[in-house]
Amino acid sequence: MANTRVSTIDLHFQNKKQAIASYLIRQDDAVILIESGPASTLPTLETALAALGLSLRDITHVLLTHIHLDHAGAAGQLAKQGAQIYVHPLGAPHLIQPEKLIASASRIYGDRMNQLWGEILPVAQNQIYIPNDTEEFTIGNLKFLPIHTAGHAEHHYSYLFEDICFCGDVGGVRIPGYPYLRVPMPPPEFHFAKWRESIDKLKKLNSKQIAPTHFGIYADVEWHLNTLQKNLDATETWLDEVMPNEPSLEELREQFTKWMEEQSREQGLSEEVIQVYTLSNPIGMSADGLLRYWNKYKNAK
Repeated sequence: MANTRVSTIDLHFQNKKQAIASYLIRQDDAVILIESGPASTLPTLETALAALGLSLRDITHVLLTHIHLDHAGAAGQLAKQGAQIYVHPLGAPHLIQPEKLIASASRIYGDRMNQLWGEILPVAQNQIYIPNDTEEFTIGNLKFLPIHTAGHAEHHYSYLFEDICFCGDVGGVRIPGYPYLRVPMPPPEFHFAKWRESIDKLKKLNSKQIAPTHFGIYADVEWHLNTLQKNLDATETWLDEVMPNEPSLEELREQFTKWMEEQSREQGLSEEVIQVYTLSNPIGMSADGLLRYWNKYKNAK
């Protein structure tokens, strides 16, 4: 479409480039964001919009892949400015009443909550739109297809727009310039088999481009999804080898970090790039997700 434009906005999360993206789609009166990002990055978003002749009040719609704070933390703030918020049905209640979400994150991040995520506001119920899985919806005359893609989180949608698949976190973490993907596996809903099903769904879309929130739009969709699947398989093999020794959580974190560092060295990643990968995908949190998965599914009595 001649009037359609997709812009990648770098939210400079914690002053790092290429850690969190928000994707801007404009046509006529519609100003659509895929991902709000965290509330802590609203000043950066505001600056990026101003360079395009827009303000936060001009945002008409925000499509969230899921409600983790790095993707959706600013949704309440943008709703307050008038935006309609699109979200998976399982995520919607936590946007309307974010107390549980805030409490859960506070247990993890403690006194770093505000610095990392900013002020998390509720979204008014009448500003939430819940699309159905695989049921196309339109904004103006732009068409979006939401696809339920679990594995990273149960409340996760990917969105197909024209030939681009906005894949949130189920598409992995990939920094431009490096042929390397990491799989973000946080508790409580990380699940190998569900993630593989999601990869199969994304492959069937035959999109020409793929856009993970961390970070950027890529044209090598087949390589991206095959590599993601390979890394997921390698992680499950690693877990099957490590867990019979019954490591504690601390030991598992230590071993997983060491394994990730070996991969980073093999890829020749710079220290700065490793920091961005770690910021986008905290290694300790993935170890926590792996342990929870093992205890709940593999080792359940």
